[in-house]
Amino acid sequence: MYLFDTDAITNILKKKPSKKLLKNIKSVSKKEGNISTITLGEIIYGAYKSQNPDFHLNNLKTILLPMVNILPFDSRAAYYYGKIRTDLEVSGKTIAHADIQIASIASSNNLIIITGNMKHFSRINGLIVKDWIN
Repeated sequence: MYLFDTDAITNILKKKPSKKLLKNIKSVSKKEGNISTITLGEIIYGAYKSQNPDFHLNNLKTILLPMVNILPFDSRAAYYYGKIRTDLEVSGKTIAHADIQIASIASSNNLIIITGNMKHFSRINGLIVKDWIN
């Protein structure tokens, strides 16, 4: 089962999406594909910042959301968040809070993160991360 990071989801919507991503995503069923409420918020934020928010919000509602499950940042993820954030601070390798929240959701649900952002996510011990973009 997979948790798609924001960069993986937004890559699909590019004029020239990653061929590697498109190839791999074809084998993922709705049951296996997830995004977090954090990613959802980042996508909505990007839509509102764009020159055509209604277009992007409509695509989100009619194309993306019916194809994935949405996982919340719940109390179980919060415990993972606290541990991961502490470990990163102690090691001096901090990353964005949104990335820690996404990693926490993946960890608490035993999911593999799909991202092109290996640099940040690979800093988290025990997290399984795959790059389907590059």
